Amino acid sequence: MTISAGTFSGSDSDRTHSSLTTGAARNLATTTKTVPQMQGVTSRWLLRLLPWVQVSGGTYRVNRRLSYTVGDGRIDFDVSGRDVGIIPEELRELPALRDFTDIAVLTALGRRFTQVEYAPGDVIAQEGTPADRIVLIAHGRVDRLGRGKYGDLTVLAALAGGDHLGDEPLTDPEAFWPYTYTAVTRVTVLALPRQAVQEIAEEADGLREHLATAGIGALPPQNASGEAAISLAAGHSGEPALPSTFVDYDLAPREYELSVAQTVLRTHTRVGDLYNDPMNQVEQQLRLTIEALRDRQEHEMVNNREFGLLHAADLRQRVRTRSGPPTPDDMDELLATVWKDPGFLLAHPKVIAAFGRECSARGLYPTAVDFMGHSLPSWRGVPIFPCNKIPVTEERTSSVLLLRTGEENRGVVGLHQTGIPDEYEPGLSVRFMGVNDQAILNYLVSAYYSAAVLVPDALGILEDVEIGY
Repeated sequence: MTISAGTFSGSDSDRTHSSLTTGAARNLATTTKTVPQMQGVTSRWLLRLLPWVQVSGGTYRVNRRLSYTVGDGRIDFDVSGRDVGIIPEELRELPALRDFTDIAVLTALGRRFTQVEYAPGDVIAQEGTPADRIVLIAHGRVDRLGRGKYGDLTVLAALAGGDHLGDEPLTDPEAFWPYTYTAVTRVTVLALPRQAVQEIAEEADGLREHLATAGIGALPPQNASGEAAISLAAGHSGEPALPSTFVDYDLAPREYELSVAQTVLRTHTRVGDLYNDPMNQVEQQLRLTIEALRDRQEHEMVNNREFGLLHAADLRQRVRTRSGPPTPDDMDELLATVWKDPGFLLAHPKVIAAFGRECSARGLYPTAVDFMGHSLPSWRGVPIFPCNKIPVTEERTSSVLLLRTGEENRGVVGLHQTGIPDEYEPGLSVRFMGVNDQAILNYLVSAYYSAAVLVPDALGILEDVEIGY
């Protein structure tokens, strides 16, 4: 039976055709395919910008001149919900307690701290009033205000969680607050009254004797960077006796061992035998695996607690925003921490967007710079590179890093070792592990790396940067 096309009322796909359809023709055609795509691949600017140093022995030692530290580090707390507690060992971050090791006494001191909340604008301590308590900042931002040259109050520093208002109440019963401290945001502090310290010291002879001598021993002569001073003579006339000197070295230099990121790639022999045309299946599996491994490598170089840049920055190289968002003033303050030939800034893309909004609100339009064909924002001529490995907290805050790079510049360097067995890329090996009894090929993929900060002023961080509302 013949059905006339003119009387057929079915769909277009059911109608007869006078020529070969494209759907049928595709059965005989070879499609054009892309290699497997991966959305998680990032630009990895940090890995591309860092100068890489060959570490043949697997360990990199950073020798420095001898420095004298004062122990005024950051204090960590035991946080449970809204309750904040003292970790006794962390009290040694106070300069006066730096060399005090009696954990029982430190625990007794920690129990006497009380938690106090302040609203924005509240005065925590007033200049000229008795310093009758130790104040540790657990959360929030606090401005340190002092008198300027012409008598007006000015912001001398911005403090945040982990900072303290000084330890003078521990050693000087007649101390007064040298500055005014005000809360910029809602602030949580832990306070220890001087009277409580005196009561514990009366029962603990070791603490009483330690506080009586704390700060009496003067440090040897040092330069502005805290390094042992080199005695010199200049501007003299005649024939005075010249000073003698030597350059003292740090007796316990920091050593960086190469870290490793590894995975085992598994693929069935049947896949490689039958489906290798037009693309090599194992090569594509390796390519995507290595992309993920390199991204993890950059994440570790930013966040690892042993050598990651966010944790490697010196406390004196950390600055905080004055109002929350990353303003031009804050970026200038950051540039002042690495003023000796700053190389580049590294920030989360959302932080870069927030900085752009702050500039636009002030009528500023930072100049774009060209780098390897990419147009990048900059500040004061220093390019700003995006890095999504810098974390963003639940409170929508992040950090901005400023680096000076290279061994010749006493900067930040990446560490790796080339020439390793079965090397596939510099510092990365792909080692065949054999075929198991399930006919599965196994490849061990390993990347060896680390990062080192040669001198403290090579790395600066702008912390607690708000990225939006």
